[in-house]
Amino acid sequence: MEVDAAHPAAAGDELWRLLAATLSSDKASVDAATAGLDGISAAGDPRFPIAVLAVAAGDGDQGTRIAAATYLKNFARRNMEGGLSSSALYVEFRDQLAQALLRVEPAILRVLIEIFRQVVEKDFAKENSWPQLVPQLKLVIQSSDAISPGHHPEWKTINALTVLQSTVRPFQYFLNPKVVNEPVPEQLEQIAAEILVPLQVTFHHFADKVLSSHDGNKLEYEQLLLITCKCMYFTVRSYMPSGVKQILPSFCKDMFRLLDSLDFNSPPGDADTTRLKIAKRCLIIFCTLVTRHRKHADKEMPHIVNCVTKLSKQSIHLSKLNSLSDRIFSLSFDVISRVLETGPGWRLVSPHFSSLLDSAILPALALNEKDIADWEEDTDEYMRKNLPSELDDISGWAEDLFTARKSAINLLGVIALSKGPPVVSAASKRKKGEKNKGKGGSSIGDLLVIPFLSKFPVPSHGEDASSKAVQNYFGVLMAYGGLQDFLTEKKDLTATLIRNRILPLYYLDQCNPYLISTANWIIGQLAPCLPEAMSTDIYNSLMKALSMEDAEDLTCYPVRASASGAIAELIENGYSSPDWVALLQVVVKRLSAEDENESALLFQLLGTVVEAGEEKVLPHIPGTVSNIANIIMNLLSPVPDPWPQVVEQGFAALVAMVQAWDSSAPDENKEHKKREWQLGQTAIAQTLSIVLQKAWLLPVEQMELTLDSELPPASCVNEASFLLEFIMRSITSVEEITHLKIFELVAIWADTIAYWDSWEEMEDQGVFNAIKEAISFHQRFDSSGFFMKMLPSQSANGAQSSIIGRISSFVTRAIAAYPSATWRACSCIHTLLHAADFSLGAEDGRMTLAVTFGEAAFSYFKGLSDSPAGIWKPLVLAISSCYICYPDAIEQVLCKDDDNGYTVWASALAQISSSSFTPALSSESEIKLAVLTLATVIERLLALSMGGTKVLKDCYISLMESCIHLKDVQEDGDDDDEVEDDDDDEGEEDTDDDDEDSEDDDVREETEEEFLARYAAAAAAASESIEVVEEGDIDDETQDIELGYLDEVDIKQVVLSLMQKHITLLQAQSLPDDLIERIAETFPESEQMLRAHPQT
Repeated sequence: MEVDAAHPAAAGDELWRLLAATLSSDKASVDAATAGLDGISAAGDPRFPIAVLAVAAGDGDQGTRIAAATYLKNFARRNMEGGLSSSALYVEFRDQLAQALLRVEPAILRVLIEIFRQVVEKDFAKENSWPQLVPQLKLVIQSSDAISPGHHPEWKTINALTVLQSTVRPFQYFLNPKVVNEPVPEQLEQIAAEILVPLQVTFHHFADKVLSSHDGNKLEYEQLLLITCKCMYFTVRSYMPSGVKQILPSFCKDMFRLLDSLDFNSPPGDADTTRLKIAKRCLIIFCTLVTRHRKHADKEMPHIVNCVTKLSKQSIHLSKLNSLSDRIFSLSFDVISRVLETGPGWRLVSPHFSSLLDSAILPALALNEKDIADWEEDTDEYMRKNLPSELDDISGWAEDLFTARKSAINLLGVIALSKGPPVVSAASKRKKGEKNKGKGGSSIGDLLVIPFLSKFPVPSHGEDASSKAVQNYFGVLMAYGGLQDFLTEKKDLTATLIRNRILPLYYLDQCNPYLISTANWIIGQLAPCLPEAMSTDIYNSLMKALSMEDAEDLTCYPVRASASGAIAELIENGYSSPDWVALLQVVVKRLSAEDENESALLFQLLGTVVEAGEEKVLPHIPGTVSNIANIIMNLLSPVPDPWPQVVEQGFAALVAMVQAWDSSAPDENKEHKKREWQLGQTAIAQTLSIVLQKAWLLPVEQMELTLDSELPPASCVNEASFLLEFIMRSITSVEEITHLKIFELVAIWADTIAYWDSWEEMEDQGVFNAIKEAISFHQRFDSSGFFMKMLPSQSANGAQSSIIGRISSFVTRAIAAYPSATWRACSCIHTLLHAADFSLGAEDGRMTLAVTFGEAAFSYFKGLSDSPAGIWKPLVLAISSCYICYPDAIEQVLCKDDDNGYTVWASALAQISSSSFTPALSSESEIKLAVLTLATVIERLLALSMGGTKVLKDCYISLMESCIHLKDVQEDGDDDDEVEDDDDDEGEEDTDDDDEDSEDDDVREETEEEFLARYAAAAAAASESIEVVEEGDIDDETQDIELGYLDEVDIKQVVLSLMQKHITLLQAQSLPDDLIERIAETFPESEQMLRAHPQT
């Protein structure tokens, strides 16, 4: 870094003009100016970045300079990896950038510093190729205006420290996370020794200025303190440089002074924001020291505890404070939680337990004016803050709690689980991240927390939110919700609390909605440990809450929403309702098109109730489907706009209904029940058809009246596909097809999915299922060939296409969408090619599909062909289906871009068909397709005079292995299930042993070396998961694929004919001895032909 200021070279007038033009309010002018700048940069002038930097750091108007800095930032981001300019000019640019950062005003600094971060990460942190940076930065900081006034007034201290912050920023994470116990990088050691150690004296001086000053001058010093704290945090977040160890006590003392100076008796104003940010950063540093560097911070731990405990006791003022102040209290609770999880934590924190409960935790949990305002103004915000769903893991190492209430709940849970100091305690050890579970004795939850909470009585009848008793009891309820882990093993205590402290609230003369909503939340939190004997009382109370009407001036939506959530939690934890029908009726009764938010929640609950209620709610499903359908149709917009969330939740509830109905289908021999079930299926299908007509057909008809061409909104395509599949499957006569408008619905659905581009792994299963059901419907009822007819499209381009063509378009694009879609799409390819009826003059269409599918599958396969992977199997088999139908056409496809394409695919086919490939061919249909294709490929390879090649040998061996495998599958299809059952039993036994071991492990502390080793292993595993091609939820189970007429082919005859026809050439292929023996056993007819085979 050149510290001597040099006036930047004057930028050309054209550059100035273009940069100024980017500020225009006219979009065309901005686009033209940007294109002009891009043209100059593309011309290859190596001094271009230096010229733009000269404008940004010059003396022109600030707007143009900001534009220059912004363009330079984007230019650097695009070109940093490839190099901004030549080596010599790049060093000049780098030095001028660093120099400019010391002088520019804040608006320019904010932009240019982002460029510097890119430069310093590459040159200094990763490549360590900027040795002059630290010495020169040290000189600049020491000579800057606030530290050495008068020396270099043009060097601003705040700018210099901002540069330092960006310099240490890359070191906040391990540079080589896969290395166990990675040493501190030499660059960071140098920064600590040459800059941070001397800077501690300056930090102390700045703290004195801030703490003693009462005028406006302290703001600059506060900003300097904040930046220095950030520098220290980035330095110690992962590493602990030796220089920082020396100054840690002094640095901590100054942080204690700054935190002790905070006074929340009056709400902080805008002038206090920077001070609060300093406090937040100090607390984050304390969290880091306790978690990451405990052995270096042990001597400071008592002072840390005293400081944050004193601070946390000001939480009584929380209701008057802003979000930044709330975050400070959240962090103070987090620091205490982390200290308590360490070896000396009990000794340090236990003397404060009582005062923390009474003066810090309960005030943070109690109902306050801010809660009441949130309830009245934004119920969703109230529930997010006060009825959190992410309290599953109570731990001193919990992160990202962010609100004082959540952190207080977490701290309370950690205190409750404490049982005294652990047996093993050493300065170099840390907790593994679980609770402090000492062996034997009562926990603090038994001895202190529960008795403390019991001091607060259940409010009397008629007390409202202004009552201190109600406010405190609200805090008590929040505390109970955070004791889930503590109460899990104490069912008697849980039952007592629910019976005496929770359920009475539901039967007060005037149920207080604030308390009832929190009581609902508690029941949901305690769902895993509720006693079965109380299920009737619990469900009756929640159903009462679910039916609570709004008061004249107060909404009770949070009460009903939390009751809905609690019921869902109970069901998902296996806590069954004593009366499913009554619960279903209460939920259905509350459904309404008037309150969309509430109906959306109830739709979710309805799906959960139906899935869990099973046969108990089965008779009510058709009527419930009708109720849901009526609400959805009232909420559907007459214009094709995206559907509201409540409609999407309604469709999801309908899917849950039809899936529950499908799963309840009685056996064929139960004729009476079967007839009743089919009547219900017909009624449901009629209702669903009406819904889809309203959703799809009416918008299209209305668009036709306006001569516009547009598809209905692509909302709930997956859910609607499930419903359409159900409707098609329920059809038993041609009359029903007309009545339910099946052809019209299928045409619109196919038109919609043809242009689908919102691929999501969990959102497309219904579409793939519906494709297969549509082809089945086509086989059964489409005698006129409607699926093959060219139909006008409602899409933007309006091109004509057939239903089969539209479906095929979706399948083709799905091949490369994501791994699971590849498997599903390839399965659909077999169905489309072998099950669709192309007999009505549409054979050319079938060839077109085969070619399209083959091109897409092979194109995707080529990108994955470097090493064998499970995803090969569906792709290669899909190409095989295409090849079996049209060998010549598909061979041309394979060799289109590469003359070796055919042999590449043939070799892959041999690999996936071999006995060593995973996942192996598993179903009879997969193996049949492989055998037929291998036989055809061998014929072709012999015709191409490739008799002595490796690919032919591999194909021949795989053909023989597949034949044997096929016969084994046909004869012994049930054997695998028995083996899996045995494996499952063994797995369960192993799991039990593991659980016992892990329970023992939880009581010992993890050493720092063990922590670093675990961290490195996790980093390596994460890296590997990124590098490999993820295969999604690949289904390794047996998958039957559609083969059509190929399923009737005599496989044995095909193979024997091939061997007889080419006996001389095939006998030249050497086969393994054991394979020859197995072939002879499987096909005795081939024994004579095998005798002449060379053996290996």
